[in-house]
Amino acid sequence: MLGLPYPVVLASASPRRIALLRTLVPDFEVLPADLDEEAFVTKDPVETAEALAREKAMKVASIRLDSVVIGADTVVALGDIQLAKPTDAADAFRMLSLLSGKTHEVVTGICFVLEEKVLVFSAKTHVSFRQLSEAEIGEYVAGGEPMDKAGAYAIQGGASGFVSVVDGSLTNVIGFPMEEIERRLKTFV
Repeated sequence: MLGLPYPVVLASASPRRIALLRTLVPDFEVLPADLDEEAFVTKDPVETAEALAREKAMKVASIRLDSVVIGADTVVALGDIQLAKPTDAADAFRMLSLLSGKTHEVVTGICFVLEEKVLVFSAKTHVSFRQLSEAEIGEYVAGGEPMDKAGAYAIQGGASGFVSVVDGSLTNVIGFPMEEIERRLKTFV
């Protein structure tokens, strides 16, 4: 557990990020930023993830001036294609079909803001899916789990069996690269 000399605010309502941060910082406020995320999408998944994390953190920091604000955003990329959260079941099916049998990149951008200090960084993990059948994808989508996840899957949930290789941080794929966050928070405050 980190003992920080400032209050901590998480600029995200993600239950997964909340649970992961709680393992590092037991007491923090959750205050999600409301943004038009499409306005920050670029061709580069790292730029997209970092820009969204920064905007979320800066928006919340403007009303929590005395706190360490943490913003985050995760982008799943298959080559030039960025996969955000699916818009509906058909979109989730499309995304999972694209990822089937391939290796994709998961990028999580993180931003810390404290008064005038701003730190933006990202973590990358490569994830390989085994070949999936249409029936497997359909069953997973029908369960509803993909609907609020970048790339339409939860590696810590029902999609764990889809994954053949994880090269990098598993918590990054969940949406919060804990090793990197802990290391950088220690030097940020």
